[in-house]
Amino acid sequence: NTLAIIPIISKQHHPRATEAATKYFLTQAAASALILFSSTTNAWYTGSWDITQTMTPVSTTLLTSALAMKLGLAPMHFWLPEVLQGTTMISALIIMTWQKLAPITLIYLTSHSLSPTILLIMGLTSSLIGGWGGLNQTQTRKIMAYSSIAHLGWMAAVATMMPNILILTLMMYILMTTTMLLTLASMKSPTIQDLAMTWTTSPALATAILLTLLSLGGLPPLTGFMPKWLILETLMIENLMPMATLLAMSTLLSLFFYLRLTYTTTLTMAPNNPMTKYKWRYKNPDTPLLTTLVPSTLLLLPLTPLLTL
Repeated sequence: NTLAIIPIISKQHHPRATEAATKYFLTQAAASALILFSSTTNAWYTGSWDITQTMTPVSTTLLTSALAMKLGLAPMHFWLPEVLQGTTMISALIIMTWQKLAPITLIYLTSHSLSPTILLIMGLTSSLIGGWGGLNQTQTRKIMAYSSIAHLGWMAAVATMMPNILILTLMMYILMTTTMLLTLASMKSPTIQDLAMTWTTSPALATAILLTLLSLGGLPPLTGFMPKWLILETLMIENLMPMATLLAMSTLLSLFFYLRLTYTTTLTMAPNNPMTKYKWRYKNPDTPLLTTLVPSTLLLLPLTPLLTL
């Protein structure tokens, strides 16, 4: 998986893309080596290579840190914004969605052995760093990278208690991130400044960006509220009230930069101002896939009972 995406990242013949591919390869190779080391250590102590069986504490700690590095969980998150900034919007989309499936699957398979304390601390740290890191960014890819770190923090927090909610949260995260990045790619908006002229290309997509960002922020009655609601409920059932409170408050940091993006996109410029410099309407935005993704990103909250079965 890692080797397959290296050419995709370095497809642009540009030093930034090469740098991003190198950083990605080194990080993922180190994490893969750690996973092998944890498996070897476990086999040494228990005589079994099966990581889905009960593992030793040393092996679980090594495995947790390796998977955190693969996913981009804090404090091993530094590579993610840099790699995403050096590649195209679509490659960034693949890294932020498809590339998360394998590590999350490993967490799901070994959730009974992993240390809840380590994952809760990593989850809270990721949620806070994902919020703080995105506050002063101007590049939309870096903002989405910090958004990804914050969402992964929520997943890590619930991984050992309710693995089913972990999978549901991952599905909702992939859905919302795909919608957002495809919209940004079709708008050709690598910076916040570019978003100010979104309505000249497509007023409908400007509205879609507004609502998708609010859904990413977790505001009811949009889809993004569902995973946060279920995770907070799980934490409260487990009597982790301080953890639930801190996680909920850390969401405000993420919500701030989402709202800043929505403000720039839809509220800074009236659609009837002829003095502005228009974006060149080269072609219509690619919307066939978005017609399915946008409603799903906004309207799945009433289906919560069906999805949690």
